[in-house]
This record gives sequence, structure tokens and C-alpha cells, in this order.
Amino acid sequence: MTAPAHRPERPESPGPTTLLVIAKEPVPGRVKTRLTPPFTPVEAAELAEAALYDTLQAVRATPARRRVLVLDGRPGHWLPDGFEVRQQGPGGLDERLAAAFAGSTGPTLLIGMDTPQVTPQLLAPALDLGAWDDCDAWFGAAEDGGFWALGLAVPDPRLLRGVPMSTGRTGAAQRARLTAAGLRVRDLPPLRDVDTADDAERVAAEAPGGRFAATLARLTPVTGR
Repeated sequence: MTAPAHRPERPESPGPTTLLVIAKEPVPGRVKTRLTPPFTPVEAAELAEAALYDTLQAVRATPARRRVLVLDGRPGHWLPDGFEVRQQGPGGLDERLAAAFAGSTGPTLLIGMDTPQVTPQLLAPALDLGAWDDCDAWFGAAEDGGFWALGLAVPDPRLLRGVPMSTGRTGAAQRARLTAAGLRVRDLPPLRDVDTADDAERVAAEAPGGRFAATLARLTPVTGR
């Protein structure tokens, strides 16, 4: 008979949720490289900065116990007030995500910088009163097969280590890891990551009032695209 999967013990009263944003400093040549071409490395970095700005503004407007930017690089003028900054750990993406959760206590929701269309309303189900009742994890699938959000009632880094990242099956593998651990998982709406120029246009159309959309509109006529 197979032993039941391990489920981490969780506090009886989870309390408010910590929000983590994992991101890279928007430096040309280091971010959004799949946008070049058609964009130049400098333009791709501008779009990355705009995406990060919109993401941080949405998180800033969302009720949370703590707001933490888990950063690869140095903070810049795009960082609003109200955030703690913590440096990313070493290793592959699975190790860096695991380290981000390891540095948190209590219910924690992590998102990336690639979905500037995110809003407080989209995040609300994982943050509302009762969000963690009969729920151990929140999962937001990305349309490219990855995931844009992951919430854990108990931030156990073992739930991320070894999950293959940056593939079309990453989201399915991560969600399977959660259910294999016996966690009760709820889903957030799927979102499109900004990876390619086509993604950028589609995401800008979903959030036309954001800095990302304005930056894309400014860059497109200038470069003749």
C-alpha cells in the first residue's frame, strides 16, 4: 500500500498573504531577449521596465501583509514605495523560485514580471478573506504552458526544486508536483506572458491603459513596425 503524499503542516489561522514579485533588473541584453528582433536590446529593456512597473503598481494596490521584490540586479526608479527588496538566490529558475519561497513565512503568493496586464482584481481570489480555507495552493497557468502565479499556504521550497522550467510542460509539471504532495489547489485565470512581439501586442491590447501599452505604442511607429 502506498503511503499518502506529504502535506506540510499549516497554521490554523493563515492571516494575510505575502506577495512576492520575482524579476530581473531591466538591463539591455539581459531581459526580453526574445523580443529582439524586431526590437533592439534597448527597446526590449524599455518594454521589460514598463512591464515590471505595471506589475509592481498592481501589487502595490493589492492588500497584502508584505510586498517583496525578489530581484536579480539593482532596484531603479521604477520601484514604488512599499516594497522590501531581496536578492535572488543562485542556480536555475527552480532553485531561485524555491529560495524566494524559503525566505517567506505564512501564506505567500509569487508572481513574475511578464504579465503587466495583471490587476488587483485578478489577484483577489488568492488574497480575499477565506482564500486559504480548504486550500493549500493557488496556481495561475500561463498560455505558453508555464505559470504566472503560484501561492502556497506553507512556503515549502521542496515543492519547486527539480521542476523543469522554461518548457511547454512547466505549468503542468508544477501543478502535478502540488497535487502529488496532497495539496488542495485552486486556480487563478490563465494569462499570457510577454515573450515575443506578438505576445506584446496581445497583452497591450488587454491592458491599453498601462505603461506597457504606452511604451509599445511609442516604440512601434519609431522603428517602423
